[in-house]
Formats: sequence, C-alpha cells, structure tokens
Amino acid sequence: MGSKPESIVVLTGAGISAESGIQTFRAADGLWENHPVDEVATPEGFERNPQLVYEFYNQRRRKLLSNEIRPNAAHSYLAKFEHEFQGEFLLVTQNIDNLHERAGSENLLHMHGELLKMRCLNSQLVFDINEDIGFDTHCRCCRSPGNLRPHIVWFGEMPFHMNKINQALESCDLFVAIGTSGNVYPASGFYQTAKIRRARTVELNLERTGSGFDEHITGKASEIVPSYFDSLLTDY
Repeated sequence: MGSKPESIVVLTGAGISAESGIQTFRAADGLWENHPVDEVATPEGFERNPQLVYEFYNQRRRKLLSNEIRPNAAHSYLAKFEHEFQGEFLLVTQNIDNLHERAGSENLLHMHGELLKMRCLNSQLVFDINEDIGFDTHCRCCRSPGNLRPHIVWFGEMPFHMNKINQALESCDLFVAIGTSGNVYPASGFYQTAKIRRARTVELNLERTGSGFDEHITGKASEIVPSYFDSLLTDY
C-alpha cells in the first residue's frame, strides 16, 4: 500500500446506509421511494406542492427515528478509526441520515444536508426537527407558517461545505469512497482532485464502477470497511 497516510478524506454514499435498511434513490428510473424525483427533490416540486414534499420527508424521518434503523459495522468502524488514527481525518457523506453521528463520528460534513433539520426560507436559520411538519407549521424564528423547508440539497442546488471539502482533498494523501459510484456531480470530481494532488484513491463498493481509482475493493460495506480501515491502523 506504500507509505502510511497522514491525511485521509472519506466519502460515503447510499451504499453504506443501505445495509441499515435505508432505501436508495434509483437513478435508473428517476424514482425515490416510488416518487418521481422532480416532485419531492427539486425546488420546483416544493413550490408546486409543498405538502407532498413535507409528507415525503416526514415519512423518511419517521423511519430514520424508528427502532429498525441502526448504524451498521461500517458506520461503527469509521468512528472507531477516526478516534484512533493519529493523522488528519475528514468524513464527508452524501447521505442525509444521522447514522454516522449515532455511530460516534465527529469530524463529519453532510454535503447533501440532513433529514433531521429544517431551514427557514426567510432567515436561512437551521433548526433540529424530530417530528412531522406541514405547511401550517410555524417557523421558530419568524413565527410564520409555510416558511420551513427541508434542509436538503435538492437537484439543481449547490452542495454544502464545498470549500472545506476541496481544501481537504487538496491536502490529503488518501481518498476513500465508500458505497458510491461517484457519478453525481460534484462527488464525481473528488477522486480526480485527490489524484491531481497525488493522493492514493480507493473505492470500496458492492461492485466496481469502472472509474479511475487506484484500488477497487468490492463487497458489502459492513465487511470490507472494517477490514480495510483496520489494515490502515496496524502501523499506528
């Protein structure tokens, strides 16, 4: 594997949470939980039918908060690795669930937002949310109904934290993508940015995506993530 990494950036996608029971967006037919994506994951869809969008995310939130959804071994081992690794470590996730936090990860950025947060359309303030909301729910800051939207990056919107992510990619010497093909912009460019800086790039996924990573390891995230990151810790 070469010299020991001193700075690591990890990107996780839907594949790491699928084993915990969270269904993924199906790009092939444009459906997310049987809803056309333009109805529930675009600013235009929210403007057309906000109550449908609220209910869609209410259902996702209820499931995430249910007893059946728990972090799996991949989430847990990434948290363990972060606490034991002696170098710099940043975990970036495309997922909107809170399974990384529940597993104990701390240096974490949600580039696509968070299901358990809402945002005021007037002030842009962000609030934690654990219950259902609707068009008649009053915002905590402006006290007006209908002013809250899910704190989710929808199609056509810019992901969060891109400056921090790019800075980390430009200084890392190992980039690992887990459970994502990296085909969605801007994640598709992450490994390219890292490679330009001569970082080693590794893909851990159910299947090889054919992208230009230096190393591909295929299998279930709950199995290959602990194995791979344990090998990185053996020298520490």
